[in-house]
Amino acid sequence: MIEGHLKKMLSTLSNPVEYVLPIGDERIGLNQYLGKTIALTYEGEINCLNCGKRTKKSYSQGFCYYCMTKLAQCDLCIMKPETCHYHLGTCREPQWGEEFCFQDHFVYLANSSGLKVGITRHTQVPTRWVDQGATQALPIFKVRTRLQSGQVEMALKQHVSDKTDWRKMLKGQADHKNLYEHRDRLIEAAASELSNIQAANKDGDIELIKDAKQVEINYPVVEYPQKVTSFNFDKTARVEGRLMGIKGQYLILDSGVLNIRKFTSYKVQFDA
Repeated sequence: MIEGHLKKMLSTLSNPVEYVLPIGDERIGLNQYLGKTIALTYEGEINCLNCGKRTKKSYSQGFCYYCMTKLAQCDLCIMKPETCHYHLGTCREPQWGEEFCFQDHFVYLANSSGLKVGITRHTQVPTRWVDQGATQALPIFKVRTRLQSGQVEMALKQHVSDKTDWRKMLKGQADHKNLYEHRDRLIEAAASELSNIQAANKDGDIELIKDAKQVEINYPVVEYPQKVTSFNFDKTARVEGRLMGIKGQYLILDSGVLNIRKFTSYKVQFDA
């Protein structure tokens, strides 16, 4: 039995992906439990990921309400980087913004529940792709700031989705795609918008990655569910079942699926 507060699963890109579940100070290797019965029991306590104070509800995946309204990492511009307002002098935490947002970002194509465009910091490759449950990924642009990544993504999402259908993603492997061909068609379709973005920024800020390699990702899954039923600790304190797979940030049990990241900061007990 292991007890503590949940954090998002850690992953290592191997064949298949290796998953570790952090609970408190413990790290549980999950792949070893495939096909075996596990249980997670919510103990009715949530502590803010930032300040540690007890909170009745988790905001922005693990924070209390006060921290959610004060921290830059909980601002809307994190989800929508094209709305970055640092240059207006209104960033909640300017120093944090300088460290987080003013670093190289990648704009990429991924195949999760289908073709999608996304962005991530250079330090989050390939973690971001695994967290989304992508089975294939290809970086297509490297940019200097988070704002620029949002601008490029906005141009591309006029021609391709930027969403993942999590239910479809959990039902099986996405149909294999040639991401190089999709990249070339997408860049051609968005040529005018991309040209305008490049003209509005400095030379070298928006760089097309011509030699990137398509990444293939396999997940530790024994069997995919035909019907996806999700667990919610706020409604069902004990989640138990045979671990049939792990994909994205989801545990796939024979009794339903559990989004670990959604319940960051929840105090739980793990049994196997």
